[in-house]
Amino acid sequence: MFDQSSLSIVIPIFNERESIPLLLDEIHSSVAGYDYEIICVDDGSSDGTFEYLSDQSRENKRVRLIQFLRNYGKSAALSEGFRHAGSDFVVTLDSDLQDDPKEIPRLIEKLEEGFDLVSGWKQHRRDPLSKRLPSKFFNLVTRLLTGIRIHDFNCGLKGYRRSVVKSLDLYGGMHRYIPVLAGKKGFRITEMAVNHRTRQFGASKFGKERYVRGLFDLLTVLFLSRYTRRPLHLFGLFGLFSLFIGIGVELRVLYLKYGLGEPFSNHIALLVFGVMLVILGVQFISIGLLGEMIAQSTHRKGENAREVVLYDSSSS
Repeated sequence: MFDQSSLSIVIPIFNERESIPLLLDEIHSSVAGYDYEIICVDDGSSDGTFEYLSDQSRENKRVRLIQFLRNYGKSAALSEGFRHAGSDFVVTLDSDLQDDPKEIPRLIEKLEEGFDLVSGWKQHRRDPLSKRLPSKFFNLVTRLLTGIRIHDFNCGLKGYRRSVVKSLDLYGGMHRYIPVLAGKKGFRITEMAVNHRTRQFGASKFGKERYVRGLFDLLTVLFLSRYTRRPLHLFGLFGLFSLFIGIGVELRVLYLKYGLGEPFSNHIALLVFGVMLVILGVQFISIGLLGEMIAQSTHRKGENAREVVLYDSSSS
């Protein structure tokens, strides 16, 4: 579809009707020297965004439109955009005009240096303190837990080689940890300070609860990156610990009975506790073994069942 110097720009969009015209104009201007496509993923907008983008996709062959029939979230939108990206270089940016399209050529230059993923760093972030402080804390925790040394994991402005986006399996809030997922797969990652602008229209679609969800997503990423191929290593560890403690408790009860002559009736609670630990240990080990079987037999999930309509001007 495209040659070696081509570029796919993926934009997840949800109710940004006022921002989109300016954003598309800026993108066209910033990447005029490239053979490029703009993949707009409308994530169930209800403010006229889809209608505007539908017109744009018919008028300009470079604009491709994917519509979700309801809101699935940013990870799903990015994943679908990546699936349709046909270029060797892929860039993502948010649709609220805070990411500057003029940074796209710099991202490509960085990729051409040999990196697989270039993550933007909003070094001078144009957001209120109530958003900046939690974000700094969250990025610090993520750096400490993952060992990936970048400052801004959730910056929407990123550049990728095609091999990276085709390897990602995004769902839930996993888009926040794309550098972590890519790093655990062995891709070369770097970051680049980028211009960040104040929001011109509307308000952020994300509330404070995203930080709580983000913590759970981080735990999921850590688990998947370390144990997804060998689940028995995790569940087996817990299982053996529980099993050994349970056996130890039962041996203690037997010693009290046959060594000291105390009746079982004096230690019913301890006896039951030991039995429960043994059962729990066996269950954990069984789950680990089942996970091993699934991991070995499942190479890749089937196509996502999301309802997607692709509007492509080249097919009309």
